[in-house]
Amino acid sequence: MKIRRKLGGVCGSDVVVSWRLFFWFVVLFVFSFVLFSTMFVFKGKFRPVVRSVRSFSTARAIIGDSATLSPAVSIREAVKLPEQTLVFLKYPQSLRLFTKDDLICVFSSGDDSSKLRKEKPEAVDSDKFGGQIVRCPETPPGYTISLAISRWTIDDHLAAGPTHQWDWLVYDAVIDHDNSTVVFVKGLNLKPGKVADVSRYECVYGWDFAKHNRLIRSDVISAAQEIVRCRTPLTVLNGPKSAHGPVKVSVRIKGGTGMLPSIAQPDRIVHPPRRKPFEMCVCTMTRNAAAVLREWVMYHAGIGVQRWFIYDNNSDDDIIAEIKDLERRGYNITRHFWPWIKTQEAGFSNCAIRARNDCDWIAFIDVDEFYYIRSGETLTSIIRNYTASAEIGEIRTPCHSFGPSGLRNRPRGGVTEGYTCRVILPERHKSILKPESMNATLINVVHHFHLKDGFTFADVDKEVMVINHYKYQVWEVFKEKFYRRVATYVADWQNDENVGSRDRAPGLGTRPIEPPDWAERFCEVNDTGLRDQVLEKFKDNKLQRLIWENEEDEGSRRAHNRID
Repeated sequence: MKIRRKLGGVCGSDVVVSWRLFFWFVVLFVFSFVLFSTMFVFKGKFRPVVRSVRSFSTARAIIGDSATLSPAVSIREAVKLPEQTLVFLKYPQSLRLFTKDDLICVFSSGDDSSKLRKEKPEAVDSDKFGGQIVRCPETPPGYTISLAISRWTIDDHLAAGPTHQWDWLVYDAVIDHDNSTVVFVKGLNLKPGKVADVSRYECVYGWDFAKHNRLIRSDVISAAQEIVRCRTPLTVLNGPKSAHGPVKVSVRIKGGTGMLPSIAQPDRIVHPPRRKPFEMCVCTMTRNAAAVLREWVMYHAGIGVQRWFIYDNNSDDDIIAEIKDLERRGYNITRHFWPWIKTQEAGFSNCAIRARNDCDWIAFIDVDEFYYIRSGETLTSIIRNYTASAEIGEIRTPCHSFGPSGLRNRPRGGVTEGYTCRVILPERHKSILKPESMNATLINVVHHFHLKDGFTFADVDKEVMVINHYKYQVWEVFKEKFYRRVATYVADWQNDENVGSRDRAPGLGTRPIEPPDWAERFCEVNDTGLRDQVLEKFKDNKLQRLIWENEEDEGSRRAHNRID
């Protein structure tokens, strides 16, 4: 059908329009629009973008069904470690945090796009202010680091923030119960166990250290090892929060190299309740302890420990999943990400401050150390027996060092069942501390603290309680000690210094090469006391396995028994 319409054109002519022709014109127009729109999108001309260097008025990133990124997502700063770089992400409170799979570490060298490199992060951790710490691989020399979202193209990434070196840095801080700020510092190089001259230092607070006229300075109360205690200004204690986020604190060396770079944002310790919820707690610093953590926690729960603080020193195994599993089983255990190198003493001081709210007593031991009470009593019973006097602020327990005990593979039932041969003489002691007895300097050396005036320590008789230290395990486990020592003032074993130190394995040298007789070393006396106690108290007679063995361990044990 045709329709004739008169159009008032220039010539005033009649135009005949066909409906069929009009229909096909519309179809062609829609098809062309869809085709070119699709090509436009797939060529990357239209994509959701979040960049700190562009406008965010219409930018959206689809990283989940309900997540929308905000311009407040940015790189706060980064810290270079010897084998990785930590990137600190700042978030608005309402935004869903990224996962490891959402992110890409981007390394760039100037404006040369041909040198752009990208790698997946090793892990992503949460920080104490709602942000994230992204563990990226080591930054190559001459490169800067930034982050991209996995759905972006590689040329789109967050702007890089300031980057610091790990060994010249204020890396953590906490406002203590007395309202002083405890600052943790790398680079002061103070002597171990000694109090420094506080007149050489001052504390500096601010939201932006580049604005010198807005900084707040305060006196140093004490300085020792890697810890500086500052008098917190009232404007910091009571002042409103800045739009830039929590206040930072740093330390300035007077008449010297100036103010140290800082990533430290002090958080406040909540005042404890009238009665502490736990009588006995344990704190440890460890790396890659997933394989042994279950045994260590479950055993010590059986002798009276109620609370565990795990300071994770950059693990790359399944320790997070292991801790979550223990939490599901009802153990009161928390993980604190503590990536800082050679900071065991500082980490223990940090733990002691935080444990004061929860714990009457807290032990500082490693995950290869187990309290052995010969009578079968609990730890709390032993503590009560040794603390009749209110002056006792620390209980010291001697250690026995166990060797490989003839084994060449990890013992299936755990270290307490498998290792039964040790050296004769006990070694250095480890401590159980009453947090209120700590000296304000927080000095601690080899797991024991300097105490306030008016407090003293008690030595436990080795016939009553010892620590079984499974120090020299099968080579597969022991060689991890060559990676890096966590103590601040202990040389790494690869270094040719302090070779005669008691911290080292006698006669081993500086290279992780297994001696032919390793399995038979450090075996001077058979000691099955704790092994026998464990088999009596911690074995599930129905399943015929120890309570910390999982089903895979049970299957391996049965297969091993069939082979034997």
